[in-house]
Amino acid sequence: MRLCTIGFLTCLVLSSFCSLEMPYLCSPIRKLNMNFREAFSIVDKNRVSAKSDIFSGLTVALALVPEAVAFAFVAGISPIVGLYGAFMMGLITSIFGGRPGMISGATGALAVVMVSLVAEGELMGEGQGLQFLFATLILTGIIQMSAGFLKLGKFIRMVPHSVMMGFVNGLAIVIFMSQLGMFKVGGEWLTGQSLFIMLGLTLLTMAIMVFLPKINKNIPGALVAIVVVSLIVIFGGVETETVKSFIQAGGGDGIKAGLPSFNVPVIDLNWDTLAFIFPYAVILAAIGLIESLMTLNLLDELTETRGSGNRESVAQGLANMVNGFFGGMGGCAMIGQSIINVKSGGRGRLSGVVAALALLGFILFASEYIEMVPIAALVGVMFMVVIGTFAWSTFKVWNKVPKADFIVILLVTVLTVIFDLAIAVFAGVIISALVFAWQNALRIRARKSIDEHGIKHYEIYGPLFFGSISLFNSKFDIKEDPNEVVIDFAESRIVDQSAIEAINKLAERYQKEGKTIHLRHLSKDCLALIKRAEEICDVNVVEDPDYFVAIDNYNKKVAAEV
Repeated sequence: MRLCTIGFLTCLVLSSFCSLEMPYLCSPIRKLNMNFREAFSIVDKNRVSAKSDIFSGLTVALALVPEAVAFAFVAGISPIVGLYGAFMMGLITSIFGGRPGMISGATGALAVVMVSLVAEGELMGEGQGLQFLFATLILTGIIQMSAGFLKLGKFIRMVPHSVMMGFVNGLAIVIFMSQLGMFKVGGEWLTGQSLFIMLGLTLLTMAIMVFLPKINKNIPGALVAIVVVSLIVIFGGVETETVKSFIQAGGGDGIKAGLPSFNVPVIDLNWDTLAFIFPYAVILAAIGLIESLMTLNLLDELTETRGSGNRESVAQGLANMVNGFFGGMGGCAMIGQSIINVKSGGRGRLSGVVAALALLGFILFASEYIEMVPIAALVGVMFMVVIGTFAWSTFKVWNKVPKADFIVILLVTVLTVIFDLAIAVFAGVIISALVFAWQNALRIRARKSIDEHGIKHYEIYGPLFFGSISLFNSKFDIKEDPNEVVIDFAESRIVDQSAIEAINKLAERYQKEGKTIHLRHLSKDCLALIKRAEEICDVNVVEDPDYFVAIDNYNKKVAAEV
């Protein structure tokens, strides 16, 4: 089994250097027409610095250790399972993911769901909780990969900016609150000398990260801060919480272990098992994809580049499947660690690969040194992440943006803190959609005129959809109109089936009055669905507008024109 593990990991890493043409993962996405080297190259010399990637990767690896351990405790599993999960998530998504520089690992959002799964599984038999978790992760991976192959990742583009701002603000608050727990021992707040030492070391870490880049931007401030504070604690004999004491306080022994080994989850394969794990798999897949794609969007803005949501979905699914077979807790993209990576200069895939391999190296060879790192240094790094993550511009725009947008920002922020990311994003998107629908429902209007032949013309402006139908119908005076009427939709957008039905009923009402109606400049898809179109429509097909709702159709149109 160990040879199998070593072979798998070796092939996984070496594959990224291969120059042979090879399709991306499988045939459904061969049309991307990328060779293997372009798609998975670890080092992009044109865009990133290998030195920066290496240093930022090492910094991230140090910060990953206590977080992976902490989330493992939250999920009610062994710390080594969390560390294995962080390693495999980080390595696979760094190589195959759609966003270079993004870090994935064990996360709190998924750990909160896993704790219920593990607890219920343990009731079915001792040790079964962990086996059910691994089986669920395999199913989670299948769902996430399916979402990627079906190209559902593109729908993250529909998330409004106000939801994004609320998301990052809420996430910053959640990260900050989670770090406050490090100032407690046994559920009690630190006091006296212990508190002052913790605060002093934390502030020192933050100060180094603030002022060091002003001296030399090429020096990785976070990594230097962690090393300096660790040396002060070790050689100064300062008594404070370390990674080792943190693990021991949670009931663990340490982080030293061997390589993860391949194992098939030991569970009964029947419908009862599927009925038990499937709801958890769906929830884990949804939360994982939402958090990963939201993080991807955020990094796109920070780096002014563009990642692939569909590719990232496939990579996240593959990583979770591997975790299910190799004994990791699974996870998704980590907003805090991703920002640490980017702020430290990590922009390429190499940074994520270095972070994952360094984490594995810590587990195998350097566990005793990592266990010496003071928690205060890592807390200081995370506090700087909070400062960099929070959208401080919120306080500047609160009276400059529409009230509805600001309410959405506040709502998503609060829901992220109180509940979780998935609920917050869904609520924010729904409210934003309702506000958008209401505002656009009021924008439908009609310019009326009668030409020299006595024909009345209605020039429709604005989107026609379910919300604007009532206002649209109110624009027409069917009984008083002349015998011939022209309704021009050149400046209108036919959005949905409700709009099509409204046009059809309007035409039928004119026909019942014995009047001739001409519907002009309707889209082709609209014409295909309107009843008796040949009788009531007089359409110049050449001038008909083409409406593209899906980005894929638009891209096809552009490609055809080229």
